[in-house]
Amino acid sequence: MARFDRYMLSQLLLLFGFFSLVLVSVYWINRAISLFDQLIGDGQSALVFLEFTMLALPYVIMIVLPISAFVAAVYVTNRLSSDSEMVVLQTAGASTMRIGRAVIYFGLIVAVLVGILAHILVPSARTELAGRSAEISRDITARFLKEGQFLHPASGITVYIRRITEQGEMKELFLEDERDPAAVVTYTAEKALLVRGDTGPRLVMFDGLAQTFRPETGKLSTIGFADFAYDIGALIQDGDTRTRDLRELPTAVLLNPTPDDIASAHGELADFLYEAHDRIARSLLSVVVPLMGFAALMVGGFSRFGVWRQVVIAVVLIILVQLIANSAEEVARKDETLWWLAYLAPLMGFVMSGILITLSSVRKFRRATPANTGAAA
Repeated sequence: MARFDRYMLSQLLLLFGFFSLVLVSVYWINRAISLFDQLIGDGQSALVFLEFTMLALPYVIMIVLPISAFVAAVYVTNRLSSDSEMVVLQTAGASTMRIGRAVIYFGLIVAVLVGILAHILVPSARTELAGRSAEISRDITARFLKEGQFLHPASGITVYIRRITEQGEMKELFLEDERDPAAVVTYTAEKALLVRGDTGPRLVMFDGLAQTFRPETGKLSTIGFADFAYDIGALIQDGDTRTRDLRELPTAVLLNPTPDDIASAHGELADFLYEAHDRIARSLLSVVVPLMGFAALMVGGFSRFGVWRQVVIAVVLIILVQLIANSAEEVARKDETLWWLAYLAPLMGFVMSGILITLSSVRKFRRATPANTGAAA
């Protein structure tokens, strides 16, 4: 049995790695597409795009690992059953729980990986990602100095520059400000410069027009200017006053937050406590998910028609556990004393797995009893 444990564990880890690679690639590509549109559209380089996608990778991996563990457990259990290896072990007297010891070891390995991601890598990556996002939001050059393209550096702002000289002078500038729907202002200038002022960056335009259109009255007013300074500092969010994401904070801070921590995240104590315990519950759930897949397939035993019914049952149970987790989160985030609801989903998963393993043992006993009775007669 010890040799079988090593054999089954190696198969689980091998397929777990394969399915994780496939699923992470799918999730990562999906995330990369949205980031590509956002960053490249704002004038950022490919290196910035690559950096952002890599910083988003730890969270994607944390989400994917339990799914990969479940698929690997179902696949390996099904293959061992189809090859009659499970039948041989059960005939030799091995119980379902004893056969599933390798699955438990496998779940513990996945739980350690998820724990490292949830408590260390994901918060660190989130913090770095938030910092880089704040830097980019202050990068006026990248957001404005791109010729021949219509740019949207902020909501309601459209900028077009026909040409940029080597000295940084913008030729034939178009800027439309639609932040106030009651008065849409369009600026055009022969040339413009981006300068730093005491109150922030300013766009200084020369030899241009300012056209204000009021949709309610249908009137258009035009003003010519020799030079005009447009304050673009208001378009930039100050990175020092940004709201912190709870996923950035270390688990120790979440478990015992100070008033300053709560104020910086604009959250409640219940949110902090649930986020901390949810990280621990994710690791426990990583043990439950593959065990549920294994137990569901062991209930049916060997069948020439396959185990699709057991696979459907396993998937339904996983969905049910996830629904429990979602409902528990909604309730626990409203009351700081209900943080323990974060562990409800793993607990229900363990209970379901125990019931399935018990049913498998009872079915095995019932199949074995007639054979023993006939042998005695």
